[in-house]
Amino acid sequence: MNEVKNNSPKRPVIFYYAIALVVLLALNFLLVPWMSERSVKETGYNEFLSQVSAGNVTEVEVQEQNAVIYYKVNVNGREEVCKTGTMNDPELVDRLNRANVKFGSVIPQKQSMLGTLIFSWVIPIVIFVLIGNWLSKKMAKSMGGGPGSMMFGKSNAKIYVKSSTGIKFSDVAGEDEAKELLTEIVDYLHHPERYQDIGAQMPKGALLVGPPGTGKTLLAKAVAGEAKVPFFSLSGSAFVEMYVGVGASRVRDLFKQAQQMAPCIIFIDEIDAIGKSRDSQLGGNDEREQTLNQLLAEMDGFDSNKGLLLLAATNRPEILDPALLRPGRFDRRIIVDKPDLKGRIDVLKVHAKDVKMDETVNLEEIALATSGAVGSDLANMINEAAINAVKKGRNVVSQADLFEAVEVVLVGKEKKDRIMSQKERRIVSYHEVGHALVTALQKDAEPVQKITIVPRTMGALGYVMQTPEEEKFLNTKAELEAMLVTALAGRAAEELVFDTVTTGASNDIEQATKIARAMVTQYGMSEKFGLIGLESIQNRYLDGRAVMNCGEATAAEIDQEVMKMLKGAYAEAKRMLSEHRETMDQIAGFLIEKETITGKEFMKIYRRCEGIPEPEEKKEENPVKEQTIEMPKKEADTEAAQQEEKETQKKAERDEDGFILPQKRD
Repeated sequence: MNEVKNNSPKRPVIFYYAIALVVLLALNFLLVPWMSERSVKETGYNEFLSQVSAGNVTEVEVQEQNAVIYYKVNVNGREEVCKTGTMNDPELVDRLNRANVKFGSVIPQKQSMLGTLIFSWVIPIVIFVLIGNWLSKKMAKSMGGGPGSMMFGKSNAKIYVKSSTGIKFSDVAGEDEAKELLTEIVDYLHHPERYQDIGAQMPKGALLVGPPGTGKTLLAKAVAGEAKVPFFSLSGSAFVEMYVGVGASRVRDLFKQAQQMAPCIIFIDEIDAIGKSRDSQLGGNDEREQTLNQLLAEMDGFDSNKGLLLLAATNRPEILDPALLRPGRFDRRIIVDKPDLKGRIDVLKVHAKDVKMDETVNLEEIALATSGAVGSDLANMINEAAINAVKKGRNVVSQADLFEAVEVVLVGKEKKDRIMSQKERRIVSYHEVGHALVTALQKDAEPVQKITIVPRTMGALGYVMQTPEEEKFLNTKAELEAMLVTALAGRAAEELVFDTVTTGASNDIEQATKIARAMVTQYGMSEKFGLIGLESIQNRYLDGRAVMNCGEATAAEIDQEVMKMLKGAYAEAKRMLSEHRETMDQIAGFLIEKETITGKEFMKIYRRCEGIPEPEEKKEENPVKEQTIEMPKKEADTEAAQQEEKETQKKAERDEDGFILPQKRD
């Protein structure tokens, strides 16, 4: 941020009013008379007499007190006003009479000095002062000041008196540990004597840390709502201005107001805007550092026993100044992380309590399908599901609406207007079936929820949706290796069936490379490098970008090791798909026909083709008849072969559920 450094003393506002008064005087004495006289032509007396003799003068006005003669001259139909000085000419009157010129003298009028003073000076100055005051107040307000002239250092925090936030702990779900820590603070505000009797002191500050959208700001407002005390809320960027010293002044004013209204809570959102580490090597910022120094001084200066609590939120704790994080300032660091399975279910229940839903809704399935989602994501999904229900003409939300909303948030909306050629549909179909089939063949992979080849607005031409059976917090080496094989299976299917590859596997390759590199550099799952940590994570709560902690030679060896792992996973994917080629052909043909199949349909077809018996299922009270599904065999490369295949399918033997039994290859 640009800074304005000015070592000269500050001038009072009266100085600028004095300058304006001088300008006003100059206008009255110089500019106004010049503007009034700029259209009068000055001539000599002899020219005046010549114009009278020629009969061009129509009117003459003599001002004896100013010794000036004003006369109008009419030349060629154009009239202009001229002036000349008076002379001792006794024959002037006779000359004017002979020329039939209208003439006369101005009778001087005595003007009131008071009126002249009021109308010429007082009223213009008063108007000028009023306009100046109004402009000063508008400028001060825009720069964060309050009543008065140019109050830049006035705090502009929003003040919620008592429980006016309207938010309670019951409105926050999925963060039970954070709520427990904050509940202790609320209890201290309600019953400080219980803690003071035993000698305990209230924490001066609590820092809420977590990824964006997890509910840090909501938790702070819930604390204010539960404590029923005044709540000062403002952003860290509200302290910083282009003028040096403004931020520090605002900090002083904020704490002054808070101490007057104690017990109360001060909440600074995005405190990293002013709390960055003071590192001179990276280039300093005098305004920000002064603001931080003032904040540190104020936190040391106030008495926590008065009930003044400072809350702050950030998603970049690694860049905060160590002096800000020490005990005695921010005594508690409260982690507000992404919710787990139970937390996501609770969040969905909170946001779904005001939404009408039918009996098919199962929020636990939605929570399983949204691993890694934060509270704002889940709230958005519930809202999208309600919008979908209204668009479809229904007054309740179904499970299908919720899953569609999940897909919209994760991969975008369906692009039904994008028409792919038959060749591209086959390629995309085999690509996605390659992912799904390898997933089914591996015991350490997550089960398939849905397969589709309908393009999406985020660029995907198709995708396979996997839903874990249970929440996981750790991944074994076998599971990561299964992820690598699954990610590269789409590319392997393309090469196996069409003897070529396409650009559709770019994202798969990116994800596989990321997993393999993490296995080598972070997880210690490489035989070559062992347990050495070669990368560290920065901005854990934001992008999670890894930074190398090794030399160039080691980095080159890491690339070779990652390449070796990816080649091995790709070879394994090709081997699996080659051994189960017929099954892949059957499922791909069915997917081309239907465009979208569920995980249950996929597994049923897979078991039929592989000869695996169906697992025993509990009988439902109202069983629904399964739709007869025709599974075309492997598509031929020519139209003649496709026609022959259709004729064969008509004669094919079907089982009791309508599925074509797998045929043996020639």
